[in-house]
Amino acid sequence: NMPPPCSGDIASVAPTNTEALLAAKTGAVLTPAPANAAASLTSSVTPFDNYKFKPIREATVARAMASRYFQDLHDYADTDVVIVGAGSAGLSCAYELSKIAPDVKIAIIEQSVSPGGGAWLGGQLFSAMVVRKPANLFLDELAIPYDDEGDHVVVKHAALVTSTILAKVLAQPNVKLFNATVVEDLIIREDAESGKPRVGGVVTNWTLVALNHHTQSCMDPNVMEAKVVVSACGHDGPFGAHSVKRLATLGMLPPIQGMGGLDMNSAEDKIVNNTREVVPGVILTGMELAETDASPRMGPTFGAMLVSGQKAAHVALASLRARQAQASA
Repeated sequence: NMPPPCSGDIASVAPTNTEALLAAKTGAVLTPAPANAAASLTSSVTPFDNYKFKPIREATVARAMASRYFQDLHDYADTDVVIVGAGSAGLSCAYELSKIAPDVKIAIIEQSVSPGGGAWLGGQLFSAMVVRKPANLFLDELAIPYDDEGDHVVVKHAALVTSTILAKVLAQPNVKLFNATVVEDLIIREDAESGKPRVGGVVTNWTLVALNHHTQSCMDPNVMEAKVVVSACGHDGPFGAHSVKRLATLGMLPPIQGMGGLDMNSAEDKIVNNTREVVPGVILTGMELAETDASPRMGPTFGAMLVSGQKAAHVALASLRARQAQASA
């Protein structure tokens, strides 16, 4: 048996098979390890050694971001459909609407820095996402793998579903996500045809500003006109069920009762079947419906959120086309 090489013999150690394959693949030349550098025993040649970025000015980076963002604000100040909330229902709505109506301009408003709502995890902060059939057809369309358990399917991690939908939505040229932005109020105006109040858009602000109105003097918002608003704000909370709470205070909806207790079997059917336009210009989807209708919550199963969002897209498109026809008459 040969003894291990001493420190003076390190330079003569032959490259490992991995190193040789990497050298052949990248065209890199393996150099002998320095005899006096023990750390070199763990070093290897990679395609990223001696990596160097192209030079750039800091001002160029600032202008690249600012010019595009403010152009988006300009372009979406008057839009077709605003979706409030980028949780599972809001994102599935955006996906479906951008697919069936690529001519429709869609803005998504999300109060959090990270879109996705509660759909990054399953119930009780567990990883897996449970989707009852036949909502798995939506997962099939997105090529999301799952374990088929007969009457339901299980995706190994909820983040796989949310990240896939998000990637599909943001790749669409007719969709813009404004995250870290909150809807503070609704634009309400008299409908020219019916003479009744109609929602005509949303009042927006930076989320951090909205959270600090009590610490500063008046910090006025911005506005975004829209022919249709899809509200997918989710459960009641600081920004949850926001649209229906505001509509109730304006007398356009009855007082909000809040969602009922948990009953998976009735809850999911009710959420999908009750997805609708609740007042002229506002479509409700997802758990905001349960808050409005006092229907049961479904807990940690996500099929109704996904399908309710899909249905909301079709309801929104029908409302939009009717609005466009009215304007052109």
